[in-house]
Amino acid sequence: MEEAFLHRLWGLHQNNQLRIPTALLYQFLGRLMQMLFPPLAEPPYKTEHALRQEAHFLEKELVRLLEGVQHLGEFSAEGTARKFIEQLPHLYDQIVADAQFIQEEDPAARHVEEVMRTYPGFMAIAVYRMAHMLYQEGVPILPRILTEYAHGRTGIDIHPGARIGVPFCIDHGTGVVIGETAEIGSFVKVYQGVTLGALSVAKHMQDIKRHPTIEDHVVIYAGATILGGNTVIGTHSIIGGNVWLTESVGPYSRLYHRAQIKVSRTEEPEGVLDFSI
Repeated sequence: MEEAFLHRLWGLHQNNQLRIPTALLYQFLGRLMQMLFPPLAEPPYKTEHALRQEAHFLEKELVRLLEGVQHLGEFSAEGTARKFIEQLPHLYDQIVADAQFIQEEDPAARHVEEVMRTYPGFMAIAVYRMAHMLYQEGVPILPRILTEYAHGRTGIDIHPGARIGVPFCIDHGTGVVIGETAEIGSFVKVYQGVTLGALSVAKHMQDIKRHPTIEDHVVIYAGATILGGNTVIGTHSIIGGNVWLTESVGPYSRLYHRAQIKVSRTEEPEGVLDFSI
């Protein structure tokens, strides 16, 4: 490799301002999830003192992680870490309510513990709620790294800036995309492949609402796409699978997509489908 190119890369490394120990952030998240949710704890804590020590360690570790991006924003690493720890009881109650809602809504879920241990929707929502708290405090980069970690693990992409009520259920979840300015009410249920996106991705729209609002008690089935910052889905509405929607609908609406499917017999040559891939 050319010396000039290596020297150029070295200069870029020297000027890099993102001092984020990603592996430590993932480790912090894993230990925090295990502390909060016993079904995830491996091994379980042997004493209450050990649990208290873990909580103290995680607060110090969060300060360390926040100090790595403090120069990129206007926030106090110690103050933000303290506020995060103080809000953990509230975050915990929200996430447990999500898990209970998932268990109640999914006939395949037998126990809340099963939801916590195995459901990708639970993990994605839990990580989102923690990242959202940091996002609201003005912490740069870290909230997005957390939700992208959950995205990679679950296939569910929730921007930490989205506002999501409690409880919230994502069933199956693969391919779900929820944009930064989306607003979702309480008791909303979303299936796999749903997109809550923007009509346009122009850079000048960065600071305006680009993603839809979903009111309470809405169900959005697989493959539905809802776009636009002015699009509002009214309470108790049902959005059917594969619906493409760019305008608002009122409360108690029912929207369905009807595909035209032609059935032919193989003995009819003109009816045989010959795909070439």
